[in-house]
Amino acid sequence: MSRMRLLNTLPEGTLRFEGFCIVKSADVRQNKNGTDYLDLVLTDCEGEGIAKLWDYSRELHGTYTPGDVIKVRGTINMFRDAEQLKIEKIRPAAEEDEVDMSLLLPCAPIDPEAVYDELYRLAEDFRNEDLRRLVTYLMRQHKEQLLIHPAAVKLHHATRGGLLHHTSTIISMAKGIAKNYPALNLDLICAGAILHDIGKLREIEASALGIPSGYSTEGNLLGHITMGVNEIVQAADLLEIDPEITMLLQHMLLSHHGAPEFGSPKYPMFPEAEVLSELDLLDSRLYEMYAALEGIQPRGFTERQWALDNRQLFKHSFGC
Repeated sequence: MSRMRLLNTLPEGTLRFEGFCIVKSADVRQNKNGTDYLDLVLTDCEGEGIAKLWDYSRELHGTYTPGDVIKVRGTINMFRDAEQLKIEKIRPAAEEDEVDMSLLLPCAPIDPEAVYDELYRLAEDFRNEDLRRLVTYLMRQHKEQLLIHPAAVKLHHATRGGLLHHTSTIISMAKGIAKNYPALNLDLICAGAILHDIGKLREIEASALGIPSGYSTEGNLLGHITMGVNEIVQAADLLEIDPEITMLLQHMLLSHHGAPEFGSPKYPMFPEAEVLSELDLLDSRLYEMYAALEGIQPRGFTERQWALDNRQLFKHSFGC
């Protein structure tokens, strides 16, 4: 296993440590004398470590479950040629600790609160009143999830806040394209971008930390496109939205994967739907390309990438 960042940042020769990490597993066991101890596996963004809390007391030390963010203090020991952390103090992380989650797990390179607020202000400025009401309503309904939810289980943007990162990138690119094609309705593209993957909030199961674990039963049976279309229809009926606005957004969701073999029951049939589909594909592929090329030396090739048509990727040295 890779060593935890918490330990990698210690000065050479230092055996004492203190910092935040995530509980991967926690079991109460007994030593040969019958005394309880807490057997833990702790993780952060770089790796994991085995930890023990000897003379464990539920009343004194509290209880811990996988996914808990904690603060620990202790020393590093060697046991059977393996590093083991002996915990002296342990407690749950508190809100006032203001833990930097990017140090504990893969996170999108954004400030989620700031990006959410930016997108919400964008939606509030839509010229069409029904478009504004529908998008802002759905954003409010799902704010807490949008701040942390991944966009995938394993592929592009499968990180805490990945869905919001993916959405904001599409909108940024759409603004550039609209400058070259003034006939495009930018509000409609942005509305479609904000809502195109909203079904993933229920399709992808994720922990309270935003860590994806798999697909829900509903997600496996219906998929995020169908689930997103249903969500738009339900909200539009509740808010009495213009049926044409609802229909246009439904089509953008149904067609945003571009073709039936990629999951879309319809091809894009108006310009704004085409732009959304192409930008969704572009952002996902570039994300996967850069992830695959990370760690590859200039003028080197990656392994074949099955998610990118089984291509090998080349890391050029131009501009390096």
